[in-house]
Amino acid sequence: MIIQTDFYGKIEYTAEDLITIPDGLFGFPKLRSYLPLQLSEDDDSMMLFQSTEQPEVAFVLINPCHLDPKYRPELTTEELLALNALDSGELSYYVICVTRDNYLENTVNLKCPLAINPQTRQGLQVILADERYGYRHNLSSFPGITDPANSNDRSDCNAGSQTQEK
Repeated sequence: MIIQTDFYGKIEYTAEDLITIPDGLFGFPKLRSYLPLQLSEDDDSMMLFQSTEQPEVAFVLINPCHLDPKYRPELTTEELLALNALDSGELSYYVICVTRDNYLENTVNLKCPLAINPQTRQGLQVILADERYGYRHNLSSFPGITDPANSNDRSDCNAGSQTQEK
């Protein structure tokens, strides 16, 4: 299959490359099929989550462990069942970044992460009960965001993505 993207141009992909969100993302319930694309080969902390059903729709996702190494969302039993997981630690997490013209105003939604089962490549956007997490965390409020020490081991938050044409 081939998709024409704004950021990468034409990308060839297979069904196995996709992440499926059966319920869609909040505000986009009919878009269920996404192609994860790394923004940089050297850095898996950010990716473009490209809709394959509506190519003009793409989201910037950030690995929340890169922002806060202590970020540990706890999902409900129902959410875990929907993702075919026994424990929240089996899943990968990403948060949606809202980008602004002034990059200092960019925010992430830590309250509603995208939880992905890397084995089944199924995802679900959830609303966490944890009051520590809000809907609009300013990216500049994370002191270690540019700290290379934060980029060492975030393997427990990564569902995998691709960056090259096939």
